[in-house]
Amino acid sequence: MPAVVNTSKCTGCGSCVDICPVGCISLVDNKAVVDKDACIDCGACTSECSSEAITL
Repeated sequence: MPAVVNTSKCTGCGSCVDICPVGCISLVDNKAVVDKDACIDCGACTSECSSEAITL
């Protein structure tokens, strides 16, 4: 299952964008957005997110 972003928790810091090994996360209107088709479910973004806004 691909990563899911809770936009109410997302601070738009961009750390998940930088850590994603396949580049499937981008910032749109200062919120993380995951390309669900490209996500490989590695969990790198969930451990990087300091606001705990991303889950698998």
